[in-house]
Amino acid sequence: MAEGALSPGVNLEAFSQAIAAIQALRSSVTRVFDCLKDGMRNKETLEGREKGFVAAFQESLHSVSRDLGELERLSNLVGKPSENHPLHNSGLLSLDPVQDKTPLYSQLLQAYKWSNKLQYHAGLASGLLNQQSLKRSANQMGVSAKRRPKAQPTTLVLPPQYVDDVISRIDRMFPEMSIQLSRPNGTSAMLLVTLGKVLKVIVVMRSLFIDRTIVKGYNENVYTEDGKLDIWSKSNYQVFQKVTDHATTALLHYQLPQMPDVVVRSFMTWLRSYIKLFQAPCQRCGKFLQDGLPPTWRDFRTLEAFHDTCRQ
Repeated sequence: MAEGALSPGVNLEAFSQAIAAIQALRSSVTRVFDCLKDGMRNKETLEGREKGFVAAFQESLHSVSRDLGELERLSNLVGKPSENHPLHNSGLLSLDPVQDKTPLYSQLLQAYKWSNKLQYHAGLASGLLNQQSLKRSANQMGVSAKRRPKAQPTTLVLPPQYVDDVISRIDRMFPEMSIQLSRPNGTSAMLLVTLGKVLKVIVVMRSLFIDRTIVKGYNENVYTEDGKLDIWSKSNYQVFQKVTDHATTALLHYQLPQMPDVVVRSFMTWLRSYIKLFQAPCQRCGKFLQDGLPPTWRDFRTLEAFHDTCRQ
């Protein structure tokens, strides 16, 4: 039964008593059938069995008649439900004899129940949203835009001379690292970092923001046929491919948009720790080689060497 199916005109107390009367009537009818099922038993003579059966059967029928009369009396006290049923004439679908095959009425009741719940929760949500100051219009946005202070100039675009000075200072900080700066495609800088006789790193920069790094061996060719830095080809050695992956991870770790020069200096300091790529043992297992590779991972904070599997 759907919520709200009982109208205010229904006597709920009489309704409850009628349900109890129905249960009593069902019990009386059950006793009648039990009496017919048991028949004439537990009597020595045929006459005694017949009298006992008739008496029990009459008593059961009287109980059924009494309970039925009580139910009829209570049904008059319950009252009639309102004619304005929430589902209107759809209640006639409950009279369908093939209810098990086409349960339209029960589905309509369930849909009506969920519709009421949805309407109730939508009303609550609307009240909560109206309490918030989220009302915006074109005029309000125009006023707020006028009052909003002008955006400060971003640091994404820096003068080339400033970038050159930052790279020059970093080059002087690390004697064992040499940095060659070039701008083959306009203002974007490209760095060729040579770390001792261990490796070479191609760094593609957008102003002072590092976009891409490629690590190759010291003896590998880093130029294309037309003499430009090769920023697409990977190293032929697995160890430097691993270092390239770790360098990409380092770019994601060292992020400080407000101070890009600090980011570049921190990345170069981390990159300098590979000066002993083939000399430093793993700080966890103490071995120099694992699966034929030296410790290729450098901790971002301590710069200690770890194998790729030992750093977990």
